[in-house]
Order: sequence, then C-alpha cells, then structure tokens
Amino acid sequence: MNSPIFAGTSQAWAALGADSSLLDRVSYGGPSGGLPARLPVMELARATVAVCSLAAAELTSVRTGRPVPRARVDDESVATAFLSDRLVRVNGQAWSTFAPLSRFWRAADGWVRTHANYPHHRSRLLAALGVPVDAGEEAVEAVARAIAGRTALEVEETVYAAGGLAVAARGPEEWAKSEQGVLVAGQPLLTTARVDDAPNRVLGDAALPCAGLRVLDLTRVLAGPVATRTLALLGADVLRIDAPQLPESQEAHNDTGMGKRSTTLDLDDATGRRVFEELLDEAHVVVTGYRPGALDRFGLTPKALAERRPGLVIAQLSAWGRYGPWHERRGFDSLVQVVTGIAELEGAPDSPGALPAQALDHGTGYLLAAGVLRALTEQHRTGGTRLVRLALTQTAHWLVHDLAPAPGEDDGFDAGRWLTETDSPMGRLRHALQPVSYEGGPVNWAHPPGLWGTDAAVWGGA
Repeated sequence: MNSPIFAGTSQAWAALGADSSLLDRVSYGGPSGGLPARLPVMELARATVAVCSLAAAELTSVRTGRPVPRARVDDESVATAFLSDRLVRVNGQAWSTFAPLSRFWRAADGWVRTHANYPHHRSRLLAALGVPVDAGEEAVEAVARAIAGRTALEVEETVYAAGGLAVAARGPEEWAKSEQGVLVAGQPLLTTARVDDAPNRVLGDAALPCAGLRVLDLTRVLAGPVATRTLALLGADVLRIDAPQLPESQEAHNDTGMGKRSTTLDLDDATGRRVFEELLDEAHVVVTGYRPGALDRFGLTPKALAERRPGLVIAQLSAWGRYGPWHERRGFDSLVQVVTGIAELEGAPDSPGALPAQALDHGTGYLLAAGVLRALTEQHRTGGTRLVRLALTQTAHWLVHDLAPAPGEDDGFDAGRWLTETDSPMGRLRHALQPVSYEGGPVNWAHPPGLWGTDAAVWGGA
C-alpha cells in the first residue's frame, strides 16, 4: 500500500473515516493520459472515483450481508467522466460550457477571471463595471476596457459587492498567506459529523446501495449535481429542486441530470413551501450546494433539519468553505482555480492557465457522493443524523499540496470507448458512461435527463 498510485485513495478514504483494510478491495487499470496537467489531476480524479466506488461497494455489503464487492477503477473511464460536461451532445450538437463574459481579462496590474454564465450574474457584472446590460455583442469590448483601467483587486471587490463574480488571479504563495488561505490550509479534505442520537435506520436487502432512498437535490452547476447524479446511478430517487426565478441551463442539465427528476418550487411562496416540507418529511438525504447561509431562512441549517427530520443525511457543499472572510462569497471551479494559484501553476509566463477539466467540481462531486454513502453506512450501524461538508478550496488545497502524480502515466486515451447514446426528450443524447465501478454494480443510469424543471414535485413512487 505504499505505492504512490494508492496515496490519493488512501488519503481520501481516511478523510471519510473508513476502514483502511478495505482499500485492498480496489484495483486500477487503463490508460491514464486523459487529463494531462502539471498538477496531479489524474491522481485526484482516480482517488475520488475510487473512494466513491468503494463506499458504494461497502454500503452494498451492508444491505446484502455479503462480503464487500471488489471495486475497479479504469483511468480512461475516469478521465472521460471528468470531461463529461464537454463531451455531451444532443443530436450531434455541442454546447459551450462558458459564456462570452466568463473568461480571463487583463487588469491594470494582473489578471481577472469572471463568471457570467447565468443571466443574473451577467447583469450584475455589467452593472458593477458601468457597462449597459443591453450592450449585446459589444459587451466583451466594453468589459475589457473597464477592467483594463482598474487593478485586479479593485475589480474583484467592486463586482462582488454588486453580487457578481470576479476574482483577481493570485499565486499559490499569495493565497497561502491570505487569511482565507491560512484557514483553508488548516482544514481537512472534508468533514463528517454525527449531529444527534437519532436511532439507526436499518436498510433492507437491495441490489443497489441507494435503492429505496429519497434524495432532495438543492444544488446547481456541477459539483453538487455530479454527486446527486451518482446517487441516482446507485438507485436513489433523486429530485432536484430549483427556484423558478433561477433557471438552469438545459445544456448543463443534459450532462448532470442523468437518472434524476427536476422540478421548481418557490420557497418564499406558501404553497411552494408546503410542498417542500411534505417532500422533506419523506426524504432520507438532503444535499445543498448554495453559498453558506443562503438557505438558512428556509430552516435548512443542519440543526433545524435534524429537529424536523431526525435521521437525515445532510451534505453541504460550498466554494470557499464555511469559515473566514470569504465564506459568504459565491464561487465556481474556474474562480477557485484562479484564486488558489492553480491558474498560475498551469499557465505560461505571460498568461494564466486552467486544469484540463473542471476537476475541482468533478472530484468534489465524487467525494460528496462518497461522503453520503459512508454516512448511510454509519447511520445503518449506529444511527444519528449525519452531516458531511466539503469545499472546492479544500479540494484545491489537496491537489496543490498533498497529492503526488503516480509513476508511469500512460499517454494513451480514447474517450470514445466510454461514451454512449440514448434517446431523450431533447433528442439523441450522447453522454459519458459513469466511472463508479464495483462487482455487480450498475453500468448506466436508469433513465436519461428530462426537460429541466418540468417534473412533478413528488417522489418517484408517488
């Protein structure tokens, strides 16, 4: 177990509080050249999928009473899955994962990265920079001029104050010395906790580890939806809920909505809130991916959830962590890469770079799913409402400081072997096969994604 190829898996499995003796149930193979980078991105991808596979196998053993199945991690499958958002097609048509205003910009003293994929983020960015919201195609040139005349930190603070998203590029040393960076460095990869003494929930015999479990999915974009997509693969009834005033991209949902259903509810409306509470009364898992504090007014803090629904598994994801001066800031994978120094490490002397995939999102998503699976296992054994927390910055710190690339990386890579097609409400859908693999486990989702937000706000069996 001292081989470097196992180091990342061992670290992540230990963070999950799991039995280290199960690590020998995982085997590895396949070409590993699909995520080329200076940082050990392939090791991060391999490790996060490995612990998710092993956690699924462990819960399968709990439910069936049989030995823990062996898990198998194929690097080529893993790399394809980490690129899933870029490989998805509908009737042969690709989609752009980033809007024109989501990019790097030259500031007066460095670089700025913005995120404006959603209409409300775009309008806030433009307003903060004094650019007309209806600027159209001229918006790119206007934003470039506005940013070029300001320092990077001035842009960051101005845009965030307006509710938009922009960050100044930092080197790894600068981030490490910042107040938020120091706090991140003191955190584990993830945290798990038992909230109360709720009685254990005995899970009956089932072929799939999450069969019969109902998951409320309150996440957006990528990391959270990857986690809940994985729980759906493993048999969970996953219902994604979005606010009607915050529409999701159908193109993004084509990738992350596999195996789920999707609806909209306005929790500020009495009827919407009542329906949500009825769903919560029958839920086993609640996964949230909004910035810390954003959902507190709806009684979605761990304490409030535990009081209303003892025995829940609560999983919370954030960009910057639930601590420090940045804890209430919005964030995305691309922005975390820029702030933590990853963009500098992956860039050229005269320009920042990026990881070959949104690896912080995908990796954190598989870690989040593994955390839920392990929480269900521990809950079955000893009870308690369980809480799992992760942050993209903590995954970034792990990548930059704790992981090492495995020796003998293979340059071969053929994503085509791990892509499949199916009919969907949107048309002929091409998507990546899931990488979570163990003996007897599922190879594909039970159904493709549907049209975002159009499903009834009921559990699948209702």
